[in-house]
Amino acid sequence: MDSLIKRDGMFPTVVSKLVNPLFEDFFTRDISDWADRSIPSIGVNLPSVNLKETETKFEIELAAPGLKKEDFKIEVDNNMLIVSAEKEEKKEETNKKDNYVRKEFNYQSFYRSFNLPENADENKIEATYKDGILDVSITKKSVERNKSLKAIPVK
Repeated sequence: MDSLIKRDGMFPTVVSKLVNPLFEDFFTRDISDWADRSIPSIGVNLPSVNLKETETKFEIELAAPGLKKEDFKIEVDNNMLIVSAEKEEKKEETNKKDNYVRKEFNYQSFYRSFNLPENADENKIEATYKDGILDVSITKKSVERNKSLKAIPVK
């Protein structure tokens, strides 16, 4: 006669404690939850961004360590600021004495876009990259406002 085995979900209790983290979540987790968790595990890296507004400019700080300033591409298209970067590394190691070859490659890229406010001056944008931080500074346009009060008579 078959004995009853207590199950914790899909697997027996003993096995479940070992296997749950690997397999059971795959079958029970909602697809949208996997999308959020899988991004870092597959090597996709979306840099964190700090946005700051002062009286004279807008500032964007983008955390992108390990890149060079030549890796970045910054464009303005149709009132949208587009910041992207691409980096490819290839390494090869050969040892004829021990008869082995090791090749490795790495590719990373990202693309971020920001809608520019109406008072942003597209012609006065500067970018610097230092210590893993890309700093983009956008000067504000001087928006003329009618400072005098004008009374409108009601007829």
